[in-house]
Amino acid sequence: MGRGKIEIKRIENNTNRQVTFCKRRNGLLKKAYELSVLCDAEVALIVFSSRGRVYEYANNNSIKSTIDRYRKATTDASNSCSTQEINAQFYQQESKKLRQQIQMIQNSNRHLMGEGLSSLNVKELKQLENRLERGISRIRSKKHEMILAETDTLQKREIQLEQENACLRAKIAENERLQQLSIVPPGQEYNEMQAYLARNLLQLNMMEGVPVFQVPDKKSLQLGLDLVG
Repeated sequence: MGRGKIEIKRIENNTNRQVTFCKRRNGLLKKAYELSVLCDAEVALIVFSSRGRVYEYANNNSIKSTIDRYRKATTDASNSCSTQEINAQFYQQESKKLRQQIQMIQNSNRHLMGEGLSSLNVKELKQLENRLERGISRIRSKKHEMILAETDTLQKREIQLEQENACLRAKIAENERLQQLSIVPPGQEYNEMQAYLARNLLQLNMMEGVPVFQVPDKKSLQLGLDLVG
């Protein structure tokens, strides 16, 4: 017959309680030893009897070192959890601040576009109006600056074209004089210079806003040069 199931509760009889304590204490120490050997585990066991006597077991022969290791492990775990909690709180606060900043920027952009103005009071509307006026002033200033720079560039280009045209007129006049002396026969070189002069005159007229007319032929150009001369 097998043993009957023992009810787990305090044994009232002192003798029986002492006998049970001795048996189960020895069994517990044996299990601790087997666990340390079979599983290569560090085991420390401390038992105090009801009379205050202490019984201990440690497979490394030092309960104190095992206790110190336990304290260190629990302290590190506690610090790790504490650090994680602190980091989590920090990131939550930063995330909240960023969401608030994004919301403020979005509201500001909507107000600049003339939307969502019903939630603003008179003072806030005045501040918004001042911001818009300052922005428009900066935009106009930048626009005026760019126009001046472009005008200056066009004026320099105009002077350059006038100088090139003057040089071309001088060359044409020299070629005409050489043709009259039968040194350089009229031909392709003259025609190319005449076409280049016509192109530059066209660019100059476009910059000055002068209507574009048909390029004069050789005789008209010569007559004009004679009149200018």
